[in-house]
Parts: sequence; structure tokens; C-alpha cells
Amino acid sequence: MSATYSHPNPDTHYDFYEGVPPKRLIAWLIDISITAVIALPLMLPFLATAFLVVPLLAIPIIWALVGFFYRWNTLANRSATWGMRLMAIELRDAQGARLSGGMAFMHTLGTTLSFAFPLVQAISILFMMTSDRGQGITDLVLNTAMLNRSI
Repeated sequence: MSATYSHPNPDTHYDFYEGVPPKRLIAWLIDISITAVIALPLMLPFLATAFLVVPLLAIPIIWALVGFFYRWNTLANRSATWGMRLMAIELRDAQGARLSGGMAFMHTLGTTLSFAFPLVQAISILFMMTSDRGQGITDLVLNTAMLNRSI
């Protein structure tokens, strides 16, 4: 089955994709910072017992859960996390529309799974940097694309 794209053609509409990969990186760094601030109060009891192995294992789990719900909620509401909004980019589905709640969940799940496997994430980043639409593995599977937001 061939993929059907309604995303702008990168050969004729370069402006939709111009500078998106570095903007994705900066947006991700912003989002990591936001989720750290949100997760910190939940992590404080575990940080207080820093010399115990089990509480230390809870810290990345808490941060990952906060990040998952943050990403899912922000993508479902405006098709962009707060970091993406600051960088003026947003995700669009195969029809060129903003992501639905279900599609936002699937994209968040795919992104989370990619981060769980460093080699998969490295390949995904390579795809984002080299493909004509700047799509990572999750984008390719779901037929989504990150675009510069029209202003």
C-alpha cells in the first residue's frame, strides 16, 4: 500500500519544512525542561532518599509518565507541545489537519517507544535530518509531519 500525502510538497513548498529539524530539537529541550519542573514536586520524596536504589528508579519513571501525559495533552489540544509552540512548529496528520486525541496518543506512544530504544531513536533522528519532509520513524508510521506554523 502506498502512502498518500496531503502534506505540502517539499520541492514546491520548502517554506513549510525550512529549519524544522533544529526547531524540533530546541522544542524538545524546552519540553524536557517544562516536564522536569512539573515532575520535580512528585520526585522530591524520592530524591530525599537518594541512597536507596528503588526510589532512584522511580525518578525516571515519574519523569517519563509526566512527559507522556504532557505531550499527549498538548498535542491533542493544539497539535503542538509548548516547546513546539514557542518554535512555531506543529504536527499535522495525513489529511493536513491538527492531531486528534487518538492520533496524539499514538504519536506520543511512538515517540516514547523510540526513546526507550536508543538505536531506534538515533535512526529516527537521522531520518528527521535527511528526509525531504523531516519525518522521524513515528511520523513515517503514522503519516504525520512537523511543519512550520503559518503565522
